[in-house]
Amino acid sequence: MTVDESQQSGPDLAEQIIARREFLATLGCASILGLCARSAPSDTASVALPDIHSIPSDLAVPALTHQPPGAGRRVRRTLSAFAHTDVYHTLYLPVDWEPGKRYPILVEYPGNGPYHSPYGDYSSGEVEDCDMGFGISGGRGFVWLALPFISPTGKANERLWWGDVNATLLYCKNAIVDACENVGGDTASVILCGFSRGAIACNYIGLHNEEMADIWLAFIPDSHYDGVRSWPWKGSDRLSAMGRLKLLRGRASFISQEASTANIQEYLNSTGVKAPFSFQTIPYRNHTSSWILRDIPARRALRAWVSRILLKPPGVYKVRGRVVGANGAPVENVRIQSGATHWAVTDSKGEFVLRNLIDSRRTILPIREGLRFSPAQLSVAIEGSNISHLEFRSL
Repeated sequence: MTVDESQQSGPDLAEQIIARREFLATLGCASILGLCARSAPSDTASVALPDIHSIPSDLAVPALTHQPPGAGRRVRRTLSAFAHTDVYHTLYLPVDWEPGKRYPILVEYPGNGPYHSPYGDYSSGEVEDCDMGFGISGGRGFVWLALPFISPTGKANERLWWGDVNATLLYCKNAIVDACENVGGDTASVILCGFSRGAIACNYIGLHNEEMADIWLAFIPDSHYDGVRSWPWKGSDRLSAMGRLKLLRGRASFISQEASTANIQEYLNSTGVKAPFSFQTIPYRNHTSSWILRDIPARRALRAWVSRILLKPPGVYKVRGRVVGANGAPVENVRIQSGATHWAVTDSKGEFVLRNLIDSRRTILPIREGLRFSPAQLSVAIEGSNISHLEFRSL
């Protein structure tokens, strides 16, 4: 485990603050949460830390519209499979977006809602109130998706915990594919982030199984971490969380939390899982992700981390190869697919590169309408290094 940055407050102070807001969150009833939140704080530890709302915001998340996607717009979207429901997500295209270009994707999950804190913090539990993706990117250079948890009925977004997990997993995968196919999302550079419930979702949803774990380049959980404590839902225990954590396979995480990250560091140290974890204390008393809309050192550290990850991501590898015709001439515009969300297209030399693949056993599949290939597919095992010199021949 490696640590990029840590500005720790005293652990006793942190535990008091964390225990107080976790108690409120686990009550599980919106009306009780609201009632408790209206009570004045009784502990002096919380008052000892500054309030994030005293720092002016330098960013404002764009208003949500029903317009078609376009540069600088945040729009409401629904996948075709959910066309006759109230399920939806939000899509933001950066102000520098241009058709035909590729952009990394920030996928964000919201916290539980409705949540109120004694300090004026609020979480609705809705995708439209997500803000991490905009704070990380500043509105430039990234496609940003805020994705829903699907209700048990499959007809609406779920505001409290997970709802229908299988439907949520499917919606996530298909929304990412849609963004990559239609608005220039980069299949090899998808980063998962989230606040509170969304922070736990970075592992609970993002590492739920092998197929989901295969999608991500890196993770940014803010305030809470899967496995640190038990919650009122099946699978929140440490043994279950450990099974998910093992699917990290050496990829990087930027883990932030108000007051202190000491409890998360202690948990991760106890697991024995080796990965480049970076920790960032948010030195304010508030349970909110809105710190990311402010020019504070924590945000600068996060942005620098994201830049480094995109430039040289740990825990991922490349698969290279080419496609040629019967006469040995290169064949371009062949789609090379490996899993639901990883693909590349051969260039004028017939060459392709599948980037940012984790250790795994993979099937590599060439696809172009009207052509058949030999072999029809290849199976490869990525084990800590790149793979080169794959070849397909069109028939």
